[in-house]
Parts: sequence; C-alpha cells; structure tokens
Amino acid sequence: MKDGREELLKEKIMDEPPTDEQIKSFKTLISYYSQIHGFMAGHLSKAAEILSEGRKESELRFLSFTGNLVSTGLRGLFAKLIRDGHFNVVVTTAGTLDHDIAKALGPGYFKGGFEYDDSMLYEYNIHRLGNVFVPFESYGEVVEKAVKEFMEEKKGKTLAVYEALWSIGEKIEDKNSILRAAYERKVPIIVPGMYDGSFGTNALIYGRIYNVKLDLSLDEKLLEDMTFESQDKKSLALIIGGGISKHHVIWWNQFKNGLDYAIYLTTAVEYDGSLSGAQTREAISWGKLKSKSKHIVVYGDATITLPILASALY
Repeated sequence: MKDGREELLKEKIMDEPPTDEQIKSFKTLISYYSQIHGFMAGHLSKAAEILSEGRKESELRFLSFTGNLVSTGLRGLFAKLIRDGHFNVVVTTAGTLDHDIAKALGPGYFKGGFEYDDSMLYEYNIHRLGNVFVPFESYGEVVEKAVKEFMEEKKGKTLAVYEALWSIGEKIEDKNSILRAAYERKVPIIVPGMYDGSFGTNALIYGRIYNVKLDLSLDEKLLEDMTFESQDKKSLALIIGGGISKHHVIWWNQFKNGLDYAIYLTTAVEYDGSLSGAQTREAISWGKLKSKSKHIVVYGDATITLPILASALY
C-alpha cells in the first residue's frame, strides 16, 4: 500500500506565478486572439481590453473566485494579482482558506487524474479534487492546527473575518500564499460562506473553547461602506466561477447603481437559470451592472483563460 501511495504522489503541484517572459508571451496571445476572433478568442481579447481599462478607471476593484481553483497552481497567480495592487477587495469561498493554509503549511498537493478509483484513493488516504490529489496529512489536520493556534492567541476577542485572515496571513511565510499577499497589501478577503469548509468548522469549535468570535456582520459592514462610499466612483469586477462569491460581488454593487466593468470567466451555462451560469447582461436587469457598463463573458476553464487574461494588467 505504501509503495502504491508513493507512486501516486510523485509530482507536486507548484504555485509559482508566471514569469515576466511568460507574461509577455501571454500578451502576444491576446493580440493573436483578437485576429482569430471566433469563437471565444474574440471574447478573451475583449475581456483583456475591459480589464485593462477597468483597472485604470476604477477605484473599487473586486477579484472574485471559487476555492477549487486554489487547489491548482493558480494560487500563486491570485497572490501576485493581490500583491501587485490590481484588486483591493477579494470575495471568495471557504475552500480558498482551506487550500491556501494547507498548501502554505503542509506537505503540498500533487498532480493526479480524473479517472482514478476513488475507493482506492480513500484506502490510500488521498482526497481527489478533479485531477488534483490531496493527501490526508496535507489538509484537515494542517488547517485545524492553524485555526487552533490562532484562536488560542486571540482568546476572548471578537474580530471581523477579514481581520482574522490578515492575522493568519501575517504568520505565513509562503510568498505564494493568498492570505499572506492580502495581509501585506491590507486587502480584505471576504468569505460570506466561511462555515462551508474546514476553516469554518474549526473556527466554530475552537472559537467556543477560547471564547473567540468571528463576526461575519463586520465583513458585511465593510462591503457596505466600500460600496456606499464609492457612489460616484467606478467599480470593476473580475469574477471567476459562480456561486456565492460571484453573487456577493454583484449584490453589493447594486447599491452603487451597478458595476462599471465586469468580466466573467465561467464554464456554466445560463439555460438552467442558475446564478453561476447567468450572463453579465442578466445582472443589468437587477441593477447589479450599469446598462452602459463594459462587460463580457468568457467561456472556458479558468486555469487556461486566467493566466492569459491577467497579462493585460502587466
């Protein structure tokens, strides 16, 4: 069993962001995609234009993504985008906290495959997330230890979740950590579904033990202040994936009459009426995007489209 497990966990996933040379080559691709135009190539090229303009014109800049992407090597690119100041608020899901802490403090995640026998993987103590392998020792116990130590240190206090994440990020030395980058730039990470993961469960358990309260209403108050105080200023959102992290961004922007710039990267379709599949134009009907906003939907796997699109910011 040991030999079989070691064979499966041979190649670690690396989180290094693209180099300057790679970014230059991605920018060349965007120009080429503009020439190709059909079918999503033109959308990706247009998204680059909107992202570049929105970055320059917007004071409030949202980066939204789902936690599954942090299990991949995109984690380092997310950290780079935050550290380089391109976005000043992040809205994400609970998995981001779990995977970022686990990767920063644990043995790492590994290259796997979609087709493996999951019963066999369970016997080998390996979680599977798509084609990413997560050894048991790289996940749950790592996150639990980090949360327990944080709660013990903050005994008796009440904190906003984003403040708690800054405190945890401060202690992380991994330069590819999203929490570390957010702490360095003082970019709030908003996780409206915090309890939907290992971090939240452990925060609940150890919060009781050490009398620490993570108050999500303080995070919502911050979003309220940011949107209401920017009524006359432009806002941009790069939204990767769907669900609660996507909706939370567009929800709060309706209170400033909608986003001025919006790019969705998704694989979800609109025909089932889901929020995840809803296109940018639907958000206009709710006042979550301005009718004259610049917006685009790019269909495709974000692990392919995001590195190319992000080059528009460099």
